[in-house]
Formats: sequence, C-alpha cells, structure tokens
Amino acid sequence: MKRYLTGLIALVLLVAALAGCGGSNREGGASPSASVSSPASASPAASPSASEPSKETQYPLTVKDATGESFTFDRAPERIVSTSPAETEILFALGLGDQVVGVSDFDNYPEEATQKQKVGSIMKPNEETLVSLKPDLVITGISMPEDVVTKLRSLGLKLYKTDPKSIDDVMNNILQIGKITNRQQEAEALVDSMKKDVARVTEAVAGVKEEDKKKVYVEFAPGWTVGKGEFMDELITLAGGINVAGDTEGWNQINEETIVQKDPDVILFTLGVTDSESGKTLEEIIRGRSGWDQIKAIKDNRVIGLDQDVLSRPGPRITQGLIDVAKAIYPDLVKE
Repeated sequence: MKRYLTGLIALVLLVAALAGCGGSNREGGASPSASVSSPASASPAASPSASEPSKETQYPLTVKDATGESFTFDRAPERIVSTSPAETEILFALGLGDQVVGVSDFDNYPEEATQKQKVGSIMKPNEETLVSLKPDLVITGISMPEDVVTKLRSLGLKLYKTDPKSIDDVMNNILQIGKITNRQQEAEALVDSMKKDVARVTEAVAGVKEEDKKKVYVEFAPGWTVGKGEFMDELITLAGGINVAGDTEGWNQINEETIVQKDPDVILFTLGVTDSESGKTLEEIIRGRSGWDQIKAIKDNRVIGLDQDVLSRPGPRITQGLIDVAKAIYPDLVKE
C-alpha cells in the first residue's frame, strides 16, 4: 500500500479508512479541554516577566482528555513521551524539552526533538519502548486509533489523548497541557500570541465583501481535501476565503470534475509530497489532471504550495499556518 506521509495522512488513514494512496515523508498529530473564548500558529511561548506573579498549578490535579478518561496528577510530570508531532511542538514551546524523554518517529520540530528517543509511529507506537521509558505522562493526538489507546492504557501508561477540530481547540489544549505540567504562565503567553495572529488576519480581510471572496481549494495529499468540521477548513474561512469543499464534512477524496465545475480562484497544496509510484510532486499531479488547465487558479498561476507541517499540525504553529493561507489568498491584504 502506498503511503502519503504528510502531516495529516495518518489521520486520513484512520478517519477515512484510506487504502491505496501514495508517499511523502511525514506524519502529524493534536487535542481539547480548558475553555478559551476566542480563536488562534504561533511562536514559542514568551518567558514570564519577572514582574508578573507566578501562576502555579495546585496538585493533586484531576483532568479529562478527549476520550473522557480522567487522570489525577499528584505533581507535575517529570518524564513525558509524546507520540504526536503537534503535541511535541506544544511541549517544547512551553519549555518542557528537558522533561520530554520520547517522541514519535516523525517528530522533526523543533530541532531538539529530533535528538530524543524514538518510540515508533503515531498510530501505533512501540509498546516495549514506551514502557521502558517509564513516563509519568504519554500524550497522543488525533491519529491514534481507539483500540491502540485502550491497549496502551492497559499497560499502565497514563495516556492523554487530544482531538482538536478548531484553532480554539488547539489553544485549549495548550492551556490544559500548561496546567498539567505547571507551565500555565507560559501557556497563556503562547495563546495570547496565537490570538494576535488570528486578529491580524481577520482584521486584514474584514473588508472583503462576500461577493468578492476568493474560492479556495486545498489538497494536502494526492486526491484528498477537507470539508467542514476540521481546523484546515477553518483556516480558509478565517482567512476570508470560501472552501470549495465546504459543502462536505471532514476529510474527503475529491471528485475531479466537481473541482473543475467549482472553478477555484486559488489552489493550495502541501509542499514536499511526492507520489511514490509516479515520482510526481503534488503540484505536478494537480496541474496535470485532465481539464484542470481550465480552472481559474491554474490559468492565473495561483497554485501555491505551503509548508505541510505548519499547515497540517494542530499545534502552536497553526496560526502561522493561518497567516500563510491568508497571504496566499489575499497577498495584497496580508503582508509580512
């Protein structure tokens, strides 16, 4: 079976039961819980100011994860394993790199994460390796199936799972992880930065009239796009675009003729994706489809590649993904 190791392909395999697709070189991961009022990628969390009072987590602390499982922490976790690149990015952004003792095979950001012990895939990590690391906490994301979660918990692992559907969910996850790890102040600083990114974009595109909004098509793996109910669709909407697949739900295989009929003004795709059989890049596949040369985006050369990790990982850089999407759709409105 072919594999598109893009930021979200493991999720597609899980949610859409994808069988028979092709390869790049990456996987991605994600989370829910504390309550945040407004939406949010962001830069690493700012260090708390010496003049600000420290916000300490009170232990014992009991929390619930996306599966409804309750966990009680008597103290801040000292040994943490992340099986999801998005959650790994959150941990490092909160200054928890020293506490991270293991990461998935696909974790590549920040650079320090590549030096950590590898624990296997994001969908089914190596059980023996996980147990041998003796973690106080294992964090997993959107790609791990329910049966694997159950099995790992049966081994005595305290496994916290996330499942974000929106930027707001991502920010809530950051706040929750900050609370669990006694990094609340850092988490709040990071979320504040993300909110500023969102405000920057929404204010820049606020004046775009409904009839002038650009129609956008996004393809994150060959033949796959996204509809309502997922954070990637939200990025297009917040950036002032209209997702041409917005009449569908979740992750979808495309109908090539339907995309031609909807005639998007802009086509976005993830960089670094190559079909393992044909050797073609995702851009070559998109431009080479029969009849697609008549699509406005292709005729106007508005086919734009974006960093697959930034675009597809629901972690602290997701609002940078929002900025990148907005720049691609409205380069005259959203600038450096």
